[in-house]
Amino acid sequence: MHAGSAPAGREPDSSARPPLVRELLLVVGLFVIYKLGRQAANGHTEEAYRNADGVWNLERAVHLPGEGAVQSLLLHGDAPIHLANTYYAVVHFPATLLFLVWLYWRRPRHYIWSRRILAALTGAALALHLLFPLAPPRLLAATGLVDTGQVYGPTVYGAKPATDSMANQFAAMPSLHFGWAVMVAVGLIVATRTRWRWLWLLHPAVTLLVIVGTANHYWLDSIVVSALLAVAFAALPLRRAEPVRGHRPWPAAGPEAIGGTYVPAVHAVPSARAEYPRAASGVRR
Repeated sequence: MHAGSAPAGREPDSSARPPLVRELLLVVGLFVIYKLGRQAANGHTEEAYRNADGVWNLERAVHLPGEGAVQSLLLHGDAPIHLANTYYAVVHFPATLLFLVWLYWRRPRHYIWSRRILAALTGAALALHLLFPLAPPRLLAATGLVDTGQVYGPTVYGAKPATDSMANQFAAMPSLHFGWAVMVAVGLIVATRTRWRWLWLLHPAVTLLVIVGTANHYWLDSIVVSALLAVAFAALPLRRAEPVRGHRPWPAAGPEAIGGTYVPAVHAVPSARAEYPRAASGVRR
């Protein structure tokens, strides 16, 4: 009934927070593995373009809206498309990192759950990147879309995808930009009780607009990552904290229990004087 930043449920004490050094090593290690895995997926250029043709044709067959409709909205001026490119380039990693840092200090139980979900989602995405290399729509001539990063800037990708040593441009499916954004929003909504917490859904909504409008991802990329995230939520549910019960030295039962506190009963013991009153003065039995 009270709107505030209190967690959804009683939080455990600071002992529930995992060691900081261990968490830093774990997160950095997972990030390095992910980057190395994406690099290992490079070099499948022909397969990536062949898969891109299949995805594009599938989307048209099931009548998904065209990505070009979103891009045309952003291309009405230089400012919107430049802002979209900037959002794509600079928000993804910092937003997720700040999310984890805040949960670590303020909601340790929610941090552990969110870190597990993100790790599972990223691992599944990496496996798909290796098994199903996919060129983004900006690289597929059949789409007729503009590579907004190269034309308007800024961009995080090299001009030649096949020789890009910084990123794997053939890892479009699934979209971790969208998957991580959804997890950030869900994690903050679950971990807080403020009435404004639902506004966090704007982050994945804007991210979806950006990744499609900049032609970095297909609609299907966001659909697949949403399915993976749903599986992760089902497999790794958030465990509710056990309520803290106060210690009760006396059982609260019977009519002597008042307001949950045991009150010993006081029974009147009949007095001998009350039962056998002394005879009136001057009267003998």
